[in-house]
Amino acid sequence: MSFAPPPGSPFGGPTASGTPYAGIPPELAERAQKLLEKEPEHTVVVPEFTHDVPAEPTFTIRRFLAPSRWPLVFAFVLVALETVTLLAGPLLVQLGVDEGITVGNTDVLVKVGFAFLAVIIVNTLLGWARGTWTTRVGESIMERLRMRVFTHLQRLSLSFYEREKAGVILTRMTSDVENLTQLFQEGLVQMVVQGLTVVAIAVIMAIADIRLTAVIFGLLVPILVIATVWYRRESKDAYDDVRDRVSDVLGDLTETLSGIRTVTAHNRAEHNVEHHETLVAEYRSANLVTARIGALFGSIGDTVGIFGQIVVLGVGGLLVRDGQMSLGTLFAFLLYLNLLFAPVQQLVQLYTTYQQGQSSVTKLAELLDLMPAVVESPSAVELPPIEGHIELDSVDFSYRDSEGRPGRPVLSGLNLSVRRSETLVVVGPTGAGKSTVAKLIARFYDPVSGAVRIDGVDLRDVTLHSLRTQLGVVPQEPFLFHGTVRDNLLFASPNATDEELLDACDAVGVSDLVNRLPHGLDTAVHERGVSLSAGERQLLSLGRAFLAKPRVLILDEATSNIDPATEAKVEHALDLLLEGRTAVVVAHRLATAARADRIAVIDREPGRDPETTGAKVLELGTHDELIALGGRYAEMFATWEQHITRPPETATPDSTNAQTGSTGSRSGPQA
Repeated sequence: MSFAPPPGSPFGGPTASGTPYAGIPPELAERAQKLLEKEPEHTVVVPEFTHDVPAEPTFTIRRFLAPSRWPLVFAFVLVALETVTLLAGPLLVQLGVDEGITVGNTDVLVKVGFAFLAVIIVNTLLGWARGTWTTRVGESIMERLRMRVFTHLQRLSLSFYEREKAGVILTRMTSDVENLTQLFQEGLVQMVVQGLTVVAIAVIMAIADIRLTAVIFGLLVPILVIATVWYRRESKDAYDDVRDRVSDVLGDLTETLSGIRTVTAHNRAEHNVEHHETLVAEYRSANLVTARIGALFGSIGDTVGIFGQIVVLGVGGLLVRDGQMSLGTLFAFLLYLNLLFAPVQQLVQLYTTYQQGQSSVTKLAELLDLMPAVVESPSAVELPPIEGHIELDSVDFSYRDSEGRPGRPVLSGLNLSVRRSETLVVVGPTGAGKSTVAKLIARFYDPVSGAVRIDGVDLRDVTLHSLRTQLGVVPQEPFLFHGTVRDNLLFASPNATDEELLDACDAVGVSDLVNRLPHGLDTAVHERGVSLSAGERQLLSLGRAFLAKPRVLILDEATSNIDPATEAKVEHALDLLLEGRTAVVVAHRLATAARADRIAVIDREPGRDPETTGAKVLELGTHDELIALGGRYAEMFATWEQHITRPPETATPDSTNAQTGSTGSRSGPQA
């Protein structure tokens, strides 16, 4: 591994953003190189991903740990050995008192002392080995869990993300996984350590003196059992509530950060702080409940431990006085009693960790049990190279709410055919279902009834990979990932050559933008592309889609955020790039519609109840044919022409979106 910092790297010189020394300055580069040379080589694992949902039983701790059973068995062996060395101490004390101090035998005391030292050393080494091994096994288990959850999230359908809060999903991957990290790395092993310790101590005490052992366990164990049953019942609900409250906090944080521009623009910072304070206060209250329950349970354990020592001193002292027990045995009993209640106290704390982990297991099980709304058929076949004939046959569709119940109809009996190499523009008022048509063609959703076919093949009968690798989708709101401009352009086609990359930039008119950036294609793009304008993000999104060379291109209002000058460049690029390809364009701007091969007007039929009837294709034809028809499209186009020819000072807010007969643009499932 060598170190040679390139220009703009965080190891030397200015970064792509122009900030000097944003990472490691050059004077520290040599030391950084030495650290890198000491780093072990990491094996690169290439996971296999399929859209098939594995037939796995409900997620539980036992089932999840099953593949790691043998490493865990070895960990328990180390635990057993560590417990044995821990319990040898009181036995050596008993031997030293009875055979050394009481009879004045110095040799025995010396031998016991060296034996005690050896036990301490062995116990320390076993503790180090056990800690190292369990951490390694725990991290391996957590890596598998994180990949399982992330893979499942990648497999879930778009409908899940449109109804679930981002913060709740983030909680599953962060807080819940971290709870299980603590449980798997040390919690479970320590529970075994302390459990074995309690059992072993009970056996040794019974062998030493069954009478004193019976008194201790007869008085103390029932109290501990009753307290444990109470704690288990109360803490379960309390920790479930904590998990819900932390989800609310993270969800509000994620939403606020995502919409920080809107928050700032509308001066809602104070309101957001008040709202977040309420959520944090609820989270604090939930944690206080668990703290009070744990403190009460812990105090019961402390009280029982002190009471146990009093019993041992009282009853044991009488037995020693009467010559029925040796002094060394009494000392050993006291030490074992301390060793008995220390693990009990630790078990209380570990049970808290277990309850937190169990609550997280419940939440993760609910997530992992979710099935994608769009499922790849077990008999799905590879879709051959697309010719481009798209057909929606008697399609009914409605979105589902958070509980999976269907909402009001969006599409009802919609029939639409897109010819090979044709550009079809879909227009209509906001909420009519234009974007829904695009999502159905990309198979983001499946119709409730009817079928969507490409080249006569039902999309439900082909693999998702073979379908989507031949589709290019440009949404209304483009998303850019953290990385460079080059990374974002290559996102859908990572193996494209530099020549293909530059050709795509020229085609969509993004070359001027790239040339203006400080480091061209290697300029850093901040998360979500916030350092670029909306039009620039849209141009890069178009370039990303075009570089993938799709057989079918779906543009969902892709030019809505582009200024007129940039739109002219894109329209010119579209004339070249759409040649020989089938394109479905959802448009608000009727200038785009007028250039299309055909136009489909989607809306509900007049007089139909929107609660029971969805939209369908009301008009279909070329621009000239629909103008001559004098129907809905002709009315929309006349309104649009009036708007664009009206002097700016006479324009009214209500005419802003008259081009589609709507009063605004709305994203989401209803669009």
